[in-house]
Amino acid sequence: MDRKKTGIIVLALAAALALGLGGLAAWRYYYDRKVPNFGRAADLYIRPDTPVDSVLAQILRGAEVKRPASLRRVFKGVATLKPGHYTVSPKDPSVYVARMVQAGWQTPVKLVLSGTLRRQQDLAAKISRQLMLDSIDVIRALRDSALLAGYGFRKEDVFALFFPDTYELYWTDPMSVVFDKQKAAYDAFWTEENLRKAAAQGLTQREVPILASIVKGETNYEPEMPAIAGVYLNRLHKGMKLQADPTIAYCFDYEMNRVLRKHLEVDSPFNTYKYEGLPPAPIYVPTRAALEAVLNPDRHGYIFFCASPEFNGTHRFAVTYTEHLKNAREFQRALNARNAAK
Repeated sequence: MDRKKTGIIVLALAAALALGLGGLAAWRYYYDRKVPNFGRAADLYIRPDTPVDSVLAQILRGAEVKRPASLRRVFKGVATLKPGHYTVSPKDPSVYVARMVQAGWQTPVKLVLSGTLRRQQDLAAKISRQLMLDSIDVIRALRDSALLAGYGFRKEDVFALFFPDTYELYWTDPMSVVFDKQKAAYDAFWTEENLRKAAAQGLTQREVPILASIVKGETNYEPEMPAIAGVYLNRLHKGMKLQADPTIAYCFDYEMNRVLRKHLEVDSPFNTYKYEGLPPAPIYVPTRAALEAVLNPDRHGYIFFCASPEFNGTHRFAVTYTEHLKNAREFQRALNARNAAK
C-alpha cells in the first residue's frame, strides 16, 4: 500500500474516531442536561457544613439514579452548596439537580404546629425538629423582647401569638419568618366579628387567648370546649375565682402528676385559687378550637365540672356545689377501683 493510500486511511480513521468521540460527548451533553435521570423523588437536607460528596451519596442512595456516571460528571464542577431542603424529582436531568443545590432553589417544607404546647421548650422542640433552627435559638427568639415588640407582643404573652396549624415556609427560614406567619394567622383570626364576640363575653382581644389556654389545659376533647369555656365565663361574670387546676400546674412547670391541696398555696399571679380574674398571660398555646369555644361558649348555668368516672376524656357538669361533690365522689370511687385493679 502506497503512502498516499495509507494517509487517506489514517485520516479516515481519525475522522471516524473524532466523530465518534464528538457524538459521545454530544450524547453526554444532551443526556446530562435534557434526559430525566431519576427513578423516584428524594428529599435532600443540606446544612452549611454538608460536603458535596455526602450530598451526591444521598442522591445516589435515595433517588434511584438511572445513570450514576451522568450525575457524577455534573457534580465534579460543584464546589459550593446552598443550605436548604431540596426535592429531586423523577423529571429532573442531572444538571438541574446540580444547579439546584448550588443556586439554592429550595422546595418549601410544611411546619406543623399541633399537639400539647404548654412550655416554651415544647414549642421550641416542635419548631426545631422541622426547620434548620436550634431549639436554643428558638427559645432565645421567644424571649427576645425587642423582636416580639415588632409584632405587638411581649415575651410573657408570646403563646398568644401562635396559632396551631400547618404553614409553608423554607427549611432555612429564621424565626422572624415563623413569627410573620403566626402574626398573619393572628390578624386573620381577629375579624371585626370575633372582636365583637369577645366584647360580648366581657373580654378583650388579649384576654381571649388567656382563657382559651385554660380551656385547652382542661381538655383535648374539642366538642366539650364550649361547655368548659361557659363554666369559666360564668365564674368570671359572678366575680368568683376561676380555681383552674391547669394554672396551678403551670406554676410548677407541669411537673406534678396531680394537683394537691398543698400546691394551691403557691404565691403566683397564675394561681387562680388565690387570685381573682384571669392570670396575666396564656399558660398554653391555645388552639383555634379553644379560641372559638371562648368566643362561642355554651349558654348554661354550670359553675362546676369534674372528670367523668368513665375515663373517656369528658366531664360532668354541675350547677351547685352539692351536685359537684356528688360527681367528684363518683369519679374518686371509680379512680380508686381502677387503681386497685392495677
